[in-house]
Amino acid sequence: MKVLMVCLGNICRSPLAEGILKSKVDATKIYVDSAGTGGYHIGNAPDPRSIKVAHEHGLDISAQVCRKFTVSDFDSFDLIFAMDKSNYTNIIGLARNNGDVEKVKLILNEISSSDKEVPDPYYDAEDGFEHVFQMIDQACDSIAARLQRK
Repeated sequence: MKVLMVCLGNICRSPLAEGILKSKVDATKIYVDSAGTGGYHIGNAPDPRSIKVAHEHGLDISAQVCRKFTVSDFDSFDLIFAMDKSNYTNIIGLARNNGDVEKVKLILNEISSSDKEVPDPYYDAEDGFEHVFQMIDQACDSIAARLQRK
């Protein structure tokens, strides 16, 4: 099973989601990665505030490297989780068929059916990163439980 977490720049939300889900699943059975729909930060490490909040929760995401989502990700991943509707729309816009579309989900729909979005904390104060961490952590609990049952 391969899971991809996607946000805009791949420096705030999706690196957190990657690190959080990795900490909850068996890495020999479930591969987790992240990407961004925008290519603004390719090759960079995650935002220092994401690294900091992850570290405060016992996770090290500092070695992650930002990359851009590509069409080939539909072939490489079984599940693709978008952090918000804008990124969901951008991903779906690259889909080649219904099979691609069916792989893409809003991450918070794992815990609510109301199409809630993970807010982008990039322009927020540091407490925004903690809030985002908590939202993603709760969704990843649900994702991990479902994946481990398979």
